Amino acid sequence: MNQLKNIYISIGSNKGDKFKNLQNAVDLIHYKIGCILSISKVYKSPAMGFEGDEFLNACIIVESTLNSKGVMQLLLNIEKNLGRTRSAKKSYESRTIDLDVIFYADEVISTKTLTTPHPEMHKRKFVLLPLNDIAPQMVHPKKEKEVAELLEQCKDESTLESINIWLKNPSKSYDFSLCNYIAIEGNIGAGKTSLASALSREFNAKLILERFADNPFLPKFYKEPQRYAFTLEMSFLADRYQQISDDLSQLDLFKDFIVSDYDVFKSLIFSKITLPEDEFRLYRKLFYQVYKDIAKPDLYVYLYQNTQRLQKNIKKRGRNYEQDIEDDYLDKINSGYIEFLKNHPEFNVKIIDISDRDFVKKREDYLWILDQICKV
Repeated sequence: MNQLKNIYISIGSNKGDKFKNLQNAVDLIHYKIGCILSISKVYKSPAMGFEGDEFLNACIIVESTLNSKGVMQLLLNIEKNLGRTRSAKKSYESRTIDLDVIFYADEVISTKTLTTPHPEMHKRKFVLLPLNDIAPQMVHPKKEKEVAELLEQCKDESTLESINIWLKNPSKSYDFSLCNYIAIEGNIGAGKTSLASALSREFNAKLILERFADNPFLPKFYKEPQRYAFTLEMSFLADRYQQISDDLSQLDLFKDFIVSDYDVFKSLIFSKITLPEDEFRLYRKLFYQVYKDIAKPDLYVYLYQNTQRLQKNIKKRGRNYEQDIEDDYLDKINSGYIEFLKNHPEFNVKIIDISDRDFVKKREDYLWILDQICKV
């Protein structure tokens, strides 16, 4: 996955329903580009460089994994969708929407379609004033001055007025306030870690990731399952108990909730598939003794993917010891999860079929999953 970067975008409109144009742009940026971290106040400003109606201007900070070329192309598409036709001429004119990248993180970029930092930003109060609302300490990588200092030194004498209407942040529309602990579960290769990590990042959650990579018995199990099944499940039993009990007991006052990429009950599901019946009965007794006092998730999200998609994901991530996993094994795990969840009606469970979605590459698929999770 590409590295997350903060992108600072100026938005403006002086044609049509100007405030609605700004809000529509914010909504589409959220849907297409990334999580909106901050939105400035909205300011009225005079048209600059031509005679026209006054503008409404604002700035936003967007967190995205997209490269600068991808961001610029999507912004141009959003402008087009909102009714703007960019003229080949460089002259200024009225427009329904104007989207400009001011900073792409702290990078200096010069291409045919994008120059960052924006070459005129330090001369424009309608950019600096809203940008100062949300990023006063952001340093201009070429001028080596903070935004607040650039605003103070700006020679633009335009008079700007803030309006008493705020743009809504669509990234804040997802409500996890009723959950203290969310567990993301699914088959091998379903995307549990990717989704849990994204939720943690965007919604200020404490992240708990399973330490499966450190288990020395896992590669051995895939080579000789009958020999190492009980040893593997017992080692997972101990490791998961130690990790989850430690992490759940450590209160983090600066996080809103906990999200994990596994639930301890997966031990029962996998052990029922891998162990002979007599060993499973023994294992189940030990499991309930160990986990009887462990906190249960407030919400249990199961990501369902069909076996064909699971195999593609497994091949793509390239873990050597997983490459020979058979379809039959994955089918049994899916069936085991579904049976387990049906037999535990006391769990607050949401089963989400993501077989036809790629929420890692497509933000709209990720947002669709959020809608499913938050749906009452």
